[in-house]
Amino acid sequence: MPARHAYGPDPSQFGELTRPDGASRGTVVLIHGGFWRARYDLDLGRPLAADLAARGYTAWNIEYRRVGNGGGWPATLTDVAAAIDLLATLDVDGRHVAAVGHSAGGHLAAWAASRPNLPADAPGADPAVRLSGAVAQAGVLALDRAARDGVGNGATVDLLGGGPDDVPDRYAVADPVALVPPPVPVLCVHSRSDESVPYYLAEAYVAAAGPTARLVEVTGDHMAVIDPRDPSWQLVVDELPALLG
Repeated sequence: MPARHAYGPDPSQFGELTRPDGASRGTVVLIHGGFWRARYDLDLGRPLAADLAARGYTAWNIEYRRVGNGGGWPATLTDVAAAIDLLATLDVDGRHVAAVGHSAGGHLAAWAASRPNLPADAPGADPAVRLSGAVAQAGVLALDRAARDGVGNGATVDLLGGGPDDVPDRYAVADPVALVPPPVPVLCVHSRSDESVPYYLAEAYVAAAGPTARLVEVTGDHMAVIDPRDPSWQLVVDELPALLG
């Protein structure tokens, strides 16, 4: 059974830690999606957490404040940073940590991978736990473009409290495209058939990031990539040893 650990006083500031039966092969942070909105929660990550533990990994499935329950700028970002940094205080392998995020969680995983690139005064700067790699599954990876194109019915504008021309300073520290090149490998897994998060957002991020990031095209809809039975998940699992370092 997963063990619940809080990283703050808010009801949404917690994570579920699922350990393997034997020695751990590394720690994987799972960050669920849902366009950063409160109607979605970490239930989306539980099947992946169970699958990872069965494969010998420690899974840290995190919750965070979302738009509609105290999240948005900067709480969503600082929550994800704090949840990852809590691993430094838990009895886990904190030297080999990768993040796997879906949709909005893909944005947060790529952002977390680039936390060492943040200015000292930015939310999430100076990480206590540095990721060794990240996976963005159908990630919202180019916030400026997502906002201008209205992806998710204005989800990016809701997250950051304005558009790129209104709050450019926020986009400068929240958009993974603005934090390239990432200091660790980032794998982007995306389908051209995705009708929720356009494939071109992953293309834009990888083009900006350079050789540290890689895009692998898969098939299926937006949710297929978080189905443990889908071939795209096996692709992610196969890449984990390299991403964990």
